[in-house]
Amino acid sequence: MMKHTNQPRVIGDLSILDEVDADARGAVWKLTDETRDLDSNLIRLPADEQIGDFTGPEIDSLIVVVSGSGTLRTEGGPISLRPGQLVWLPRRSLRGYQAGAQGLAYLTVHQRRVVEPLMPTVREGD
Repeated sequence: MMKHTNQPRVIGDLSILDEVDADARGAVWKLTDETRDLDSNLIRLPADEQIGDFTGPEIDSLIVVVSGSGTLRTEGGPISLRPGQLVWLPRRSLRGYQAGAQGLAYLTVHQRRVVEPLMPTVREGD
């Protein structure tokens, strides 16, 4: 059998949420392998907290609701979130999150974005 550099492997376990402080917020886990083509983050919002509305990046995303409940605010109206749901977020779509009384945890999966550092443009004669 031919050997490949990267092999399938377990990279995380969603049961880490059992060990995360109830007040933890933001990315409590993220995919870190530098050779990846995907990005993934486990986002946790404490009870009744929110992420304000924003326009998403130039890539599609998928979220998997892991625990708790809440609301996804969209241009088309609110979407109620509950564990087990898979929600597609089209590129550049408006979104905002509101956690319910038990908080909200969701996994994001999307194409990896390599952010280039901002470099000033130097022009002759300036």
